[in-house]
Amino acid sequence: MTTNSSNRWLIAAAGVVMQLALGAVYAWSVFRIPLTKSYGWTVSQVTLAFELAILMLGFAALAGGLWMKRSGPRRVAAIGGLCYGLGLVLAGQVGGHLGLLYLSYGVLGGIGLGLSYIVPVATLIKWFPDKRGMITGIAVAGFGAGALITAPVAQHLIAWLGVSQTFTILGITYFIAVSGSAFFMRNPPDDYRPPGWHPPVSQQQQRADKDYTLGAALKTWQWYGLWAILFLNTSAGISIISQAAPMAQEITHVSAVAAASLVGIISIANGAGRFLWAWFSDFLGRRRVFQVMFLAQAIVFFLLSRVHSFGGLAVLAFIVLLCYGGGFGTMPAFAADFFGARNVGSIYGLMLTAWGLAGLLGPTLIAHVRQSTGYYTEALDLIAGIMLLSTALPFLVRPPKPSTHTLPGLLQKHA
Repeated sequence: MTTNSSNRWLIAAAGVVMQLALGAVYAWSVFRIPLTKSYGWTVSQVTLAFELAILMLGFAALAGGLWMKRSGPRRVAAIGGLCYGLGLVLAGQVGGHLGLLYLSYGVLGGIGLGLSYIVPVATLIKWFPDKRGMITGIAVAGFGAGALITAPVAQHLIAWLGVSQTFTILGITYFIAVSGSAFFMRNPPDDYRPPGWHPPVSQQQQRADKDYTLGAALKTWQWYGLWAILFLNTSAGISIISQAAPMAQEITHVSAVAAASLVGIISIANGAGRFLWAWFSDFLGRRRVFQVMFLAQAIVFFLLSRVHSFGGLAVLAFIVLLCYGGGFGTMPAFAADFFGARNVGSIYGLMLTAWGLAGLLGPTLIAHVRQSTGYYTEALDLIAGIMLLSTALPFLVRPPKPSTHTLPGLLQKHA
């Protein structure tokens, strides 16, 4: 394979296919009722398998980013596809053993998710230095949209063959899709640039002047600033994902069937936001995009408990999930701007631990406040306040500079 511009778009297409298969994890709710009915497990017991998968994703993404430096993206993605597919196949063989479901789908499948997820993100950033935001947005939009394809397919398969056979069929399908896409994954030559492209001055001012290793990045306060931005943005969106249907019923008094439709609506927003906000960030800048997203969510969360129509609630939830997806689309390019593209796999891979922790905090926070007060109003107002305070973070972060890039240096500067 040569290194001309047309081939980089082929790699991008393979990355989208890979992310579509991986994004099927967001269709987990389709399996919730069949598993509880088949084996007598509770909803919380079944949900833990999904939470484990997301938690493992964050830590496996770090391992995948480090592994890519030694073995290249193709092998990491292929092994990830094997773990992901095998995890689903084994999930279909667990019978009534809940622990085996956690080990197969949650641990093994989650490891496969993380190993494969980081590959197209880190690889495409290197191939598209001229379109960092847009290309990462395209790649992870596939992850956000994966559930839209998998959910109806899985529902039909479960009705026809049962939940165990469905896991097996999907596992084999995902293994083929991810491992087949892995064949196209490869790094460009060092310091690759598209012919005739030179970064404009405005971009140069927002980018680091060298490539950082993971260790060097962790010595900067900026890495922790970006981690916090991703964590806060993800916590807000995932709190809505976890409570969408019951919140719609309580606030707008619609039926359970109508409330369930909100899940599909916000899934579309999740996928669209990953591309749109990342694309905007190429023109507006990553910092400004996050400022706008945090401010928009502060307003929306304040309004959420004060609407009375299902349509109004759906519009507001749609905006939140646009911003939720936008965080995942924009942050890989943000990290590459600050720390360089060469080691972004490990640097952003570790940053994805914010996703796993937000998946625990966001749903827990909104559920606890709702349980304590009996209403969603206080919980939504609390998140609105957090989002308003969060707008300061993108304003404060700047690319690390050689003279001030370490934490001790920063402290000395302000002493």
